[in-house]
Amino acid sequence: MIVLILAPETILIAGIVEMNPFRPARKRHLVVTNLVEADWLWLLAHHPILTGLGAEDLETLKELVVRFIEKETFEAADNLQLAESMKAVVAIQACLPVLHLGLSWYRNWKTIVVVPRRFAQTRRHVDRAGVVHESNEVDIGQSWDKGPVVLSWEDVEASGWADGYNVVIHEAAHRLDLLDGATNGCPALHAGMDPKSWQVTFLTAFQDLERRTNKGLRTAVNSYALESPAEFFAVVSELFFEKPHHLKREYPDVYELLAQFFRQDPCQRL
Repeated sequence: MIVLILAPETILIAGIVEMNPFRPARKRHLVVTNLVEADWLWLLAHHPILTGLGAEDLETLKELVVRFIEKETFEAADNLQLAESMKAVVAIQACLPVLHLGLSWYRNWKTIVVVPRRFAQTRRHVDRAGVVHESNEVDIGQSWDKGPVVLSWEDVEASGWADGYNVVIHEAAHRLDLLDGATNGCPALHAGMDPKSWQVTFLTAFQDLERRTNKGLRTAVNSYALESPAEFFAVVSELFFEKPHHLKREYPDVYELLAQFFRQDPCQRL
């Protein structure tokens, strides 16, 4: 989710990541003070999206996780007791997208606020006619352009199981998208990657998803992706790491561009 600050007195939050209300609860029980080998092996076993990573990648990932925890400011809200193990669960999922990019790609990400569960908030925005609209919605995560990332712990625990859903990667994608100064679904691309080609490919997929959704056709891409180009990028990034074969089958051109951007090929290792 993205939070757009429109004016000092007006905030518009652009939607919610959908979650299956019948998703089985999954709990991770790990107590760590330092990331010793036993803790690391536990983290790997409880995150199927990491399956197939080679020894070199795993060592790099471990270093990134340790540095990520040291770099980020973790805060808890709503009486949540934030254990070190919880930081590690967030960190290992957040570091997977930047495995071959480095933590410098998260230089605009300083603070993570973890809350116990999904949270209700009142949205207010002013339309073009100057009319103020308010609505009550439930959030599982937020990414403030000039502030923290907020994560629901129950949804963090439901992420990383290779079933297509990952709130951490979703919000991490927004941080990557914002790195060039605009959250528009096109992050700062590497040399040799054509922004116009990216935009055309993603727009074509966006329009196809819209057409299929309107016709009631089944698709692996969550319809929340249609909220905006930024949400489309975040949602397909989730799918890229969680269920890459599904994304590659439906939108191979999108998959290829994400593989170039993240410098990873999950289909090959999973």
